[in-house]
This record gives sequence, structure tokens and C-alpha cells, in this order.
Amino acid sequence: MIEERDAQVQRGNPLRSAVDKRLPRIAGPSGLVIFGVTGDLARKKLLPAVYDLASRGLLPAGFALVGFGRRDWSKQDFEHYVREAVEARSRTKFNTNVWNRLAEGIHFVSGAFDDDTAFDRLATVLAEMDRSQGTAGNWAYYLSVPPEFFANVVHQLDRCGMAHPGDGQWRRVIIEKPFGHDLASAKELNKVVNTVFPEHAVFRIDHYLGKETVQNIMALRFSNQMFEPIWNSHYIDHVQITMAEDIGLGGRAGYYDGIGAARDVIQNHLIQLLALVAMEEPTSFSPHQLRSEKLKVLRATSPTGPFEETTARGQYTAGLQGSVPVVGLRDEEGFDPDSETETFAACTLEINSRRWAGVPFYLRTGKRLGRRVTEIALVFKRPPYQPFYPDQTNLLTNNAVVIRIQPDEGVLMRFGSKVPGVGLEVRDVNMDFAYSEAFTEQSPEAYERLILDALLDESSLFPTNAEVERSWEILDPILNFWAQQGRPDEYEAGTWGPASANHMLEKDGRVWRRP
Repeated sequence: MIEERDAQVQRGNPLRSAVDKRLPRIAGPSGLVIFGVTGDLARKKLLPAVYDLASRGLLPAGFALVGFGRRDWSKQDFEHYVREAVEARSRTKFNTNVWNRLAEGIHFVSGAFDDDTAFDRLATVLAEMDRSQGTAGNWAYYLSVPPEFFANVVHQLDRCGMAHPGDGQWRRVIIEKPFGHDLASAKELNKVVNTVFPEHAVFRIDHYLGKETVQNIMALRFSNQMFEPIWNSHYIDHVQITMAEDIGLGGRAGYYDGIGAARDVIQNHLIQLLALVAMEEPTSFSPHQLRSEKLKVLRATSPTGPFEETTARGQYTAGLQGSVPVVGLRDEEGFDPDSETETFAACTLEINSRRWAGVPFYLRTGKRLGRRVTEIALVFKRPPYQPFYPDQTNLLTNNAVVIRIQPDEGVLMRFGSKVPGVGLEVRDVNMDFAYSEAFTEQSPEAYERLILDALLDESSLFPTNAEVERSWEILDPILNFWAQQGRPDEYEAGTWGPASANHMLEKDGRVWRRP
């Protein structure tokens, strides 16, 4: 019914007047249980996001927030912890009235993931919340825990009946990445979760998909006539997708060792961005249609070989981050100096379709790079003929459309223009759209959007198990090749990666963008 209504609206049906997309969708009676609530993710992102949703009036009046962890906390202890996180990190201004309403539904259950008694207590608390808060038996379980604990948690939820909704109720599970470390482990993880929760009740979080600028990729492509005719191999030379960080591992060395940049970022964030850039236009933006088009393009995607020339990996050494001296990876506290885990990864993918045949997609990510930036750059081919003398266009480069996802969200178009003066000289100029300048409203944080979507059963921005498994099928051959190559190349902190990354593009007469 909802999909048909949306389709009618898009076709220009008079029903449009009854569907005002400017009106916010407010979650119905429901509650959220966060496992791993004492971790960094919950403290820095999840708890502030819940408060911001309440502050914006997007949560029901009786919303319940239940934390589960090992701490021996009372309700008051947990309230204090949540309030500290909210005051330190929330996007919206702290409001005592909003907080007091939210605090009424806050509760904490102490226990371990293998503690039957603790989960029995949790079941009792949720039943009490259904009566006192009016949550109506609708619960979302956020697994902000390492994947090795997923089986314990979902089986405990199954044992206590908390995974099984009654008539007119729903139960959903929200899972944080990583979704496995290769194809085999991803399949096993999906099997564990789907044994208890059906696929439609599983929401896999990729927080990049909740960013406003990521969603703007679809608006840019499909609401404008000017881009679609040139969004193909006839005009586009190549695509670069970059997620660069200027920070090192810091206190994450124990987590990061053995995972690396490719598993941490390329398998999920960057391949999902590729799918949004390259997919065909869906018939509607219903979850089914959107996921279907993404999966089609992922099934047509494969790594380009030979990998010694089309991929690169590296580890950062000591250098200058800006003007500040920083240590190299092997001197980071808690990191094995003999580790072969990469902090920089780049690869070349190709899409075997009529639209994209012959267009390489270059993906790269790394830590301790030149600056923090995430962007997608579509670099266009040169005109087949130019009626200029070479010295009139020697400063002109390829046209480009650059979608900036963070930190300066916006879209940049690079094209040639005549330099003022009596002579004829053409050089690059930029037309730059910035969210912060065009809109007065501040964009919500990604976790706000994703938590609300999970409560609303809006699954468009959540990868399915098929998408996750296909992403691993794309990346696994590269990882297997790297596993036989020994230690990664080195690159100095504050630069843009190892020399092998530059060679990937230079061999084809291309260069990486310097954001």
C-alpha cells in the first residue's frame, strides 16, 4: 500500500496533496535496548542521537531506553551516565523538559551476555515497560557489541521470548559493523542472526548511508535532468571514491590489528557508495526497489587485475600531521610491530554493464593522510576535439563532478572558463554548492536518521545480507592476494599514501585528486 501510494505520487497522481513529505514521520509506541551501552559508540553517538530525536519530537511520549551492561548500576546511575553523554555530545541544545520526559523511560539491566538470569530480568523489565510506558511490545535491540557476541545475545533473546512479537507487535535487531571478516564469516554471522530474527527484522547499520550528503546522491542523480544523459561510460573517464582520515589508530590498535583499512571501510562504506553512484534508477524509493537496484550493480561489480598493479596497501610511518610531529604505526601503543595489517588500502573495481563498461572505479581509504575528507569524484573524458591551440588550454584539466560527503558537505563542479583579458586562455574554475550556505537547517546526525528508520521499519538505508555477502565476494580476492605479499608498503604520515597507490593511476595516465 505504501509503495503504491509513493508510486502514484511520483507519477503526478492527485494523491500528492494528501502526502506531504515535509511532515516528519514520528515513531509509534516503542522502546530501544542497547547492548554494549557503556562503550564509546553508545556514549558518543547512540545516546546523543536518541536525545536529539526526542528533542525534535520524533519519539513517542512513552519511549523507553534500556541499557544492558556489566556495570553494577542503578536506574539513577544510568540516568546520570546518559545525561553526561547527552550534554557533552547532543546536536540540539539541552532542554530540561525534554530530558525529564526521556528519563522517565530510562532503565538499566546489569549482566553479561551469557548470564541467563540477567536476560530473564531484562524480559521482566521490558514487560513492565510495556505496561508503564505504553511501548506496546514493540522493541528494537541495538547490538553495539563485537560480532563474536552476536550469537550469545540473539540466542538469549530467543530463549527468553524477547525476539518473538505477539499479535500486532514487532521486534527488530540493529547490528553494527563489521559484518564478518570475509565471505565465509559473513554467511555464518547472517545464519546466526537469521535463525532468530527474519531478514525483514534485521537492520545492519552502515552509518555512512545515514549521512545527508549520501542520500543527496540519489536526489542529485534522479531529480535533475542535466546529469542522467552524461552519467555513463560515453562521457565519464573514471570515478574516484575516497575516505581519508588524518588521525592515527590512537587507542584503537587492539581492535584494528587484523582488520585493516579494506575490511574496516572499503567492504562496507565505499562499496555502498559505489552502488549508489552506479545503480540504475529505481522505479520508486521503496526499500525493495532501492535494494534491488543496488544489488544488481554489485552483482555486476568485480575487482580488476592484476592486483600487483591495480591495488595498493600501506602502513604509515612517523611524520608531520599538519605541523605536529606524530609517531608511526609501529610505535602506536598496543600495536604489534610485526603486524601486516594495512592502514591504507586502494583498489580498482569494474562494473560489467552497458552503462559502465570500461570505466574504472578507484577506491581508497587510509589513516594519517593529508586531511580528513570523504568524497566521490566523477572525472569526465576530454572533448574529442578542441579548436584551441595547446598553449591556450595547457592549464585545463578534465571536467569533474565532486560529491563531498564530509566534512564540507556539498557538490562541486569543475569546468573550463576563459580567463579575463584580450587573449584566449582557458583554465579550470569551480562551481561550488555547500549545504551550510544553501540551507539554514542543520543536518541531523547519521545515527539519528538510522535509529528512527529502524523504529519506523524504513529499511532503505540498511544493507541486506545479500549486499553484505556480495561485497565480501568482491573484496575477498584482493584480501587473499595481499595475504601472500608480506608487509605492506610504507608512507609518511601527512601524505596521501604509498607510491604504489599513485602507480595504480599513473600507469593509465591518470592521477588521484588532492582534496
